Parts: sequence; C-alpha cells; structure tokens
Amino acid sequence: MISDILADAERRMEKATEALQSNFASVRTGRANAMVLDKIKVDYYGVPTPINQMAAVKTPDAHMLVIEPWDKSTLGSIEKAIIASDLGVTPSNDGMLIRLPFPALTEERRRELVKQCKEYAEQARVAVRNVRRDANNAIEKAIKEESLPEDEKKRGEAESQKLTDRFIADIDAAFKKKEAEVMEI
Repeated sequence: MISDILADAERRMEKATEALQSNFASVRTGRANAMVLDKIKVDYYGVPTPINQMAAVKTPDAHMLVIEPWDKSTLGSIEKAIIASDLGVTPSNDGMLIRLPFPALTEERRRELVKQCKEYAEQARVAVRNVRRDANNAIEKAIKEESLPEDEKKRGEAESQKLTDRFIADIDAAFKKKEAEVMEI
C-alpha cells in the first residue's frame, strides 16, 4: 500500500521534472533552436497547428532558423503567428521560406532569461513538494484505515522525503546547467 503511494509520488515528480525540461527547451539561448517554435500555433484552415507539423524547420547555422512550409499558401499565416508570439525575432519571408535570424543576446536579456528559468525551476520545486505533501497525506490516511503501525508512517514519510530531495537536487542541477547555457556568450 505505502509502496504504491511512493511509486505514484515518484511518477508524478518525474512528470514535474519533464515539464521543467520542456519549459527550459522553449527558453531562447544564444543559439537558434527549433524547439522555441513548439509553443507557437498557426491558424491552418481554422485549426491551431504547431509550425513543425506544417513545415520543415532547419538550422543552417547557430544563429538562423529556416522554416519551409509544405503548403506555400501558409507562409503569411506562419509569419503572422511568429510576429504575434513573444519570441523577439523578426521573420524574413522571401515567398518560398521564412528565415528567423537570432541576434546575439545582450547581457540584460540573458539575465531576464535566467530569471525566467529560475521561475520555471521554482514552479517545478513547488510541484515536487506538493506531490510529497499528497503522498504524506495518503500514507497517513492508509495508516489510519488499515491500522498499520506508526513506524510504517515514519518510514513512508522518510522515503517520501528522500524522493523529494532527489528530485529537487535534479531540478537544481538542471537549472544550473540551463543558467550556464544562457549566460554563455
């Protein structure tokens, strides 16, 4: 019973760290990365569609993304969606493809991005702690309902805390890595 609760808690904590990795991937560093386009949806015949499902996205060099739509009539709507997003890049449309030049980041912009990453990391830590709280409540409830010994509760809570510590250490390590990546010139 308690092992099931802890396994569920571990699965939910893994999801929190996966969400963090996804958020970090969408943060622009000094290099062009196709993942920054993942959150941008284009109105494609009335359906919001991700850019990578309607075009080939290539990275010819470290500071350029090239978007080549399979249906050339969508060039204008892709361009509008990129402009409307908060990407901070001005697309250049030549009638065949869209080029996204990524300028080098200023020191101030790098600090803003690190701040944004710090918020993502804190959200992940809070999510992990909430999972720990839920697990501890479930353990307490299981102890009461099944009249298990009190030391089972303490053992379960200690295991829950170990899981929490492990995932928070992973989150901190991921944040430090992303911070170094963003601050790198």
